[in-house]
Amino acid sequence: MSKLPVVAIIGRPNVGKSTLFNRLVGKKLALVDDRPGVTRDRREGDADLLGLKFRLVDTAGFEEDDPQSLPGRMRAQTQAAVDGADVALFVIDARAGIVPLDEEIGRWLRGAKTPVIVLANKCEGKAASESGLMEAYSLGFGDPIAFSAEHGEGLGELFTDLLPFIERDEVEPVDTFDDESDDAPLKLAIVGRPNAGKSTLVNKMLGEDRMITGPEAGITRDSITIDWAWPSPDGRLREVRLIDTAGLRKKSKVEDKLERLSAADTRHAIDFAEVVVLLLDATRGLEAQDLRIADQIFSEGRALVIALNKWDVAENGSSLYQGVRGALEEGFSQVRGVPLLTISAATGKGIDQLLQAAFETRAAWSQRIGTGALNRWFEDAIEKNPPPAPGGRRIKLRYATQIKTRPPSFVIFGTRVDQLPESYRRYLVNGIRRELGFGAVPVRLTLRAPKNPFDDKGD
Repeated sequence: MSKLPVVAIIGRPNVGKSTLFNRLVGKKLALVDDRPGVTRDRREGDADLLGLKFRLVDTAGFEEDDPQSLPGRMRAQTQAAVDGADVALFVIDARAGIVPLDEEIGRWLRGAKTPVIVLANKCEGKAASESGLMEAYSLGFGDPIAFSAEHGEGLGELFTDLLPFIERDEVEPVDTFDDESDDAPLKLAIVGRPNAGKSTLVNKMLGEDRMITGPEAGITRDSITIDWAWPSPDGRLREVRLIDTAGLRKKSKVEDKLERLSAADTRHAIDFAEVVVLLLDATRGLEAQDLRIADQIFSEGRALVIALNKWDVAENGSSLYQGVRGALEEGFSQVRGVPLLTISAATGKGIDQLLQAAFETRAAWSQRIGTGALNRWFEDAIEKNPPPAPGGRRIKLRYATQIKTRPPSFVIFGTRVDQLPESYRRYLVNGIRRELGFGAVPVRLTLRAPKNPFDDKGD
């Protein structure tokens, strides 16, 4: 069995190194406490990050003290760990920002031979940590990773940065989601402009007047979550967690505080949904605000299904449907082929088809492609359409991996990828959707160049 690569965690006391260690190793091997200096000896454990395996070393906090003192001996242990590592994770506290000891550690690491990745920890509070994240650039190690060891945020980005130093072959990443099974409850949010019929639709699904409804726009003020079993046409009861939301309107029309809170609550519901149904009023067709809502859903990485409601009272149905489909293709061009269904919340017609489409869309959104199959497609795609050669120098794309699902997210490694045109990036994303079965779900693609561990040394 080959020896695992070694990753060392370094940073001043109390920045979250032990919490990070426990997160990656998956066991509480390191004592975690709010007091600085809890970790005194190096702790080691085997880590598995989205399929990437390595030996993780948790070091004592970096202290500036006499070598014979306890803190001084702790620093010597830290130096030994970094010297023996393939890469070091330099952890800072983004909420506290860069302090003089961080700068001292940074100067020491720049003189070492070990490549460094900066983790800006405690980024779960975006507003509180944003300035610290920006300050981390001053350390001179490139882009810091916004991370939360406590909540497990930023694992995909850490995988991407670690991969060039650890291994590029036989990586079969796994996801951190526990509820990806087809039988897990479908988290379904229903959003749209006010008075599109969202609460009427929920009531019809449930078979009861669970929601207050009426012709007045804006009756629903809060997002309401209801667990429900859908009796699907194939005879199965499919678990659904329904999220009915307040209507979204243009910000200029969101005048009172209560309606502002409702709009924020809808955005919160989108964040926690897997599939979002954008409900349109067929008597009004597709409006610019509908496209803005669709773009917001897509930007958040959620799977999208669009339903034309009030189809029972719509006029010129065929031309209306084709007009809405054409407007979607033109105004929402980043994703073609989003499911567009016709329903009547009042009569219930089309609701089974809507729910079936939602489950199928979630399946595509949750799909994982094996590394071998992905790279066979990848090699074929670049053979059919090679990357351009700006200035006569070919851009080389070497390797692709899927780092997560929900939304499906991929990383492609290569040289000079910063010069790859956006049109070629779209070619790759469209190929992933079309040829690997992802359909119209959001697909995220990151391009990375392997870092040279000898860059910026000896400055």
